[in-house]
Amino acid sequence: MQIKTDFLVIGSGISGQLVSLELAKKGKVILIAKDEIKEANTYYAQGGIAAVMDKKNDSFKQHVEDTLYAGDGLCNKKVVNEIIEESPEIVKKLNSLGVKFERNDSNFKLSKEGGHSKNRVLYYKDITGQEIENKLYKKIKDHPNIIVLAYHFAADLIIEKKLSTMNSNKNKCWGAFVYNKLENRMISIGAKRTILATGGAGKVYLYTSNPDIATGDGIAMAFRAGATIQNMEFMQFHPTTLYHPYAKNFLISEAVRGEGGVLKTINGRQFMHKYHELKSLAPRDIVARSMDTEMKKDGVDHLCLDISMKSDQCIKNRFPNIYKKCLKYNIDITKDMIPVVPAAHYNCGGIKATINGKTDIENLFAIGETACTGFHGANRLASNSLLEGAVMAQKAADFIKKSGFDEDIIPELDYWKSPVTLKHENVIINNNWDELRRTMWNFVGIVRSDKRLRYALKRIKLIEEEIKEFYYENPVSTNLLEMRNLIINAKIILKASLWRTESRGIHFTLEYPESKEEYSDKFSSFRNGDL
Repeated sequence: MQIKTDFLVIGSGISGQLVSLELAKKGKVILIAKDEIKEANTYYAQGGIAAVMDKKNDSFKQHVEDTLYAGDGLCNKKVVNEIIEESPEIVKKLNSLGVKFERNDSNFKLSKEGGHSKNRVLYYKDITGQEIENKLYKKIKDHPNIIVLAYHFAADLIIEKKLSTMNSNKNKCWGAFVYNKLENRMISIGAKRTILATGGAGKVYLYTSNPDIATGDGIAMAFRAGATIQNMEFMQFHPTTLYHPYAKNFLISEAVRGEGGVLKTINGRQFMHKYHELKSLAPRDIVARSMDTEMKKDGVDHLCLDISMKSDQCIKNRFPNIYKKCLKYNIDITKDMIPVVPAAHYNCGGIKATINGKTDIENLFAIGETACTGFHGANRLASNSLLEGAVMAQKAADFIKKSGFDEDIIPELDYWKSPVTLKHENVIINNNWDELRRTMWNFVGIVRSDKRLRYALKRIKLIEEEIKEFYYENPVSTNLLEMRNLIINAKIILKASLWRTESRGIHFTLEYPESKEEYSDKFSSFRNGDL
């Protein structure tokens, strides 16, 4: 089956939905998601969106300085300035689409999170992401120019030089081969412009705050197609996810610390004052490393976060979702400390892209977490992710609408070539999936060493060989496609970590505990063939 459209948007978080709404003003859009539409990293964002809305007590300059400090010398300053200066307008845009943020009379309520010098985080209770996803989808689901295809998994990009229907050597994207999970078949979707908004790759690690869909699909597809992938050594670990055998690493928002929550040992002893002057509100990389040090020192597998000093009503009003979730596991956060552990949370690296999403593959755009613009540098400042995703979506749409897309003619597409031999043995995929994620967690985590990284690379290469053999002998399945993508992400993270022989931001290695001047402003960079 073949479908053709003006724009193919892959991913349904804040970036994917916003760019779809904007592009639908100029042409036909197909928006695909590999699960239900709401199942995106955006939906699970609790804290909020950082923006300069209180000009009396805050400024663009201060927000920029906080972002640069967190980014530890690797931010693209031009990009940082441009995105932050757009923050008030993007908030107005979201408001106009029905998204609510908490208000105090006529003014927005502004929260403070780790690394911020001012209160500048707009939020809706502790379910900001749900509010954004739900309100944007209300606008999208009945839009006459948007076709929404849930449970459609993009398997590979359609690249002109690989088309049997054309005699060309152009690295130009014309859509994607897509796996229809509901009907268990592959389809070809041709598009004049393709936009990757597929989020990050948190599932490459055993413990992550990300939903199951976060398997780095856009990054892997772009890499196979020849795009440049940058800064993948910088995987941010969120310091506080709920530690419970059945909680599946439920995120405890940084806003809890912003409202006064304090990190403690399991015996109730505060410790963050030993590591940073901002204590529990230090930047995430420092908090996560400090927690890792404390856990190893005491030989424990979790620490605690205490917000019980606040009134019951304050906690229940500000954090209703967290309160209910913890209570489900017999943890009353109005009285009890919350058991927490760091978990993989956010890709600061990704597909090399400009602020308007342009990649080094013609007609292919990458926005949001799947892209790397240099905005986050070596460590993302809290609540800057929704801001970047929204601003990039707007700028990408503006650029594409002026790009002369309507003059392009989509070529005749190939059909997906599936193997005919049916040899499915899912136990092989499941075993490799588990081994890959455990290897990454144990050896490529918060604190790294060359020895651990090299050992992990050997293990990953063995898994890769097994999956390659399995992939070409078996029909398409979600697990197989995801495993193929996770391996690429894992290898790039490992190679990038070995390349950066210094400690900077999120990337901390025992052999090189200090940052080096020679790596300032240098991004790790990998293309297909470099691994």
